[in-house]
Amino acid sequence: MQFKGRTVAAFILLAIAATALVTLSFADRWILLEGGGTAAGAASSDSNRGVAISEKELGKLNAVVELIETKYFRDIDRTKILDGAVKGMMESLGDPYSVYMEKDMAQHFSESVEGSFTGIGAEVSLVDNKVTVVSPIKGSPAERAGVQAKDILLSVNGEKLDGLTLNDAVAKIRGPKGSKVKLSIQRTGASQPIQLVIIRDDIDYETVYAHYRKEDGVGVIEIRQFSLNTGERFEEELAKLEEQGMKGLVIDVRSNPGGVLPVVVSVAQPFISKGKPIVQVEDRKGERDKTLSQGTGKNYPVAVLMNKGSASASEVLAGALKEGAGAILVGETTFGKGTVQVSYDKATGDGSLLKMTIAKWLTPLGNWVHEKGLKPDVEVLPPDYYTVARLSKAKTLVVDTIDEDIRSMQIMLAGLDYESDRKDGYFSLATEKAVKAFQKDAGLPVTGKVDKKTAEQLEMKLLDKITDEKNDVQLAKAVDVLKEKLGNGK
Repeated sequence: MQFKGRTVAAFILLAIAATALVTLSFADRWILLEGGGTAAGAASSDSNRGVAISEKELGKLNAVVELIETKYFRDIDRTKILDGAVKGMMESLGDPYSVYMEKDMAQHFSESVEGSFTGIGAEVSLVDNKVTVVSPIKGSPAERAGVQAKDILLSVNGEKLDGLTLNDAVAKIRGPKGSKVKLSIQRTGASQPIQLVIIRDDIDYETVYAHYRKEDGVGVIEIRQFSLNTGERFEEELAKLEEQGMKGLVIDVRSNPGGVLPVVVSVAQPFISKGKPIVQVEDRKGERDKTLSQGTGKNYPVAVLMNKGSASASEVLAGALKEGAGAILVGETTFGKGTVQVSYDKATGDGSLLKMTIAKWLTPLGNWVHEKGLKPDVEVLPPDYYTVARLSKAKTLVVDTIDEDIRSMQIMLAGLDYESDRKDGYFSLATEKAVKAFQKDAGLPVTGKVDKKTAEQLEMKLLDKITDEKNDVQLAKAVDVLKEKLGNGK
């Protein structure tokens, strides 16, 4: 097998997506905004591809291939050798967002671009060579199971992920609808790895949800991902809210992992006056390309609600509205993803795909949020029961034992107003009393032991509380901030 110049020269939600999930197609390049990107930026990168591989370099590669083919003690698959060479080149960049996807992985990537795929529904990346969750998709199996942003995935079905490429890790997590996957997770604050069993499912969902809080005069638009139709859906819902006399708007991008730059621009543009920048893209030479607004601005206050799972395109929107439209950021510091990727699906010619970082994106004022995130103007942390891990249900929890599941159970009980004397994982007598009180109220046998039925009821009651908007402290604060501005006549 011989390599030829440009062939060689020539990014769960999980399934789990290893990349930004949504793109905008431009011939053989897709403008990704797991960072940010513009059509102009992509064209610029394409016109500066660099010099093809030299004869000396090509000779070195061919020599290695020939040695493998003639001397290796087993028969080889030539396609795997080529894939391995290209994969190695991408890995040598030391950039978790620059990856090579073989044909099957590229197909799953394309499915995720359309917003429909099968898996657990969480986006991951390599951070310090560890498979790290960027954000679970709202309503996905991953979110329902308790997967959180910044979780580190240690193993899948008992197979360690340490040392694997992101694509290989994603391949292990991916699987058919209805199948189970057992994840071992390292989480800050947990003394032992958390074990979760998740049932894979179809991930096909609406990206924009809106409602009007008539009692407050405030509209709320939740954007779960910046997918291909998100801009149109946002425009429709915004018009409906304005027709109802909305006086202030909350844009909720909590746990939104990102999307496509033109979509983010279309969402931000109405709020930013014409001629002001929405986002800047800076290439390797330090040259910046500004995307300028064509909008008119709005005469009502805006708050952006965000958390540690708000990444990439969500951060572009938050930064643009804060610096360009005076929006107030409420919630938690965001994930911190500030680079731009372009994906090439035609260059390889065999259905595989290259996704490569070509620039970094900056806020309108030139701030780079990479690995730092955007800090909120008004910090509001969620209650601990919002982010507690689900119970494994592998065994019955009883008095005078210590277990990470007991810690989670204690947090859940406290969240439902069944107070114990501790939340450290030791099953005390006071914890047993709280369990009995819950079992009595739930119509369960009052044993003081947490078996599978008690655990399931506990999780269900807590989920009901979390999904009830009346208990959303972050949203409540965002609404209060807007009402305060309205009250001050600002």
